[in-house]
Amino acid sequence: MDSPTSATKRIVNYHISRLQDKSRDVRLKAIAELALLPDTDALNALRSVFENDEDVEVRRAAQEAGRAVFVKIKEQDDGSVSS
Repeated sequence: MDSPTSATKRIVNYHISRLQDKSRDVRLKAIAELALLPDTDALNALRSVFENDEDVEVRRAAQEAGRAVFVKIKEQDDGSVSS
């Protein structure tokens, strides 16, 4: 049986792969899903989209999602330190 971490990694990797889709709507949906997950791979992928995507709206969404992921990671790290 998969651990929650490996299941999350599979989900993150799936959405990261969708960031390369030709459809901007697919990329926007993938960004929205990644914004919900505190994962450093998601953060790095969102940074890449922000720096390289041709679509302004996709870049803006990646930037906002990156901020959300960063905050989630920070909160998770802060919570594990104080426990």
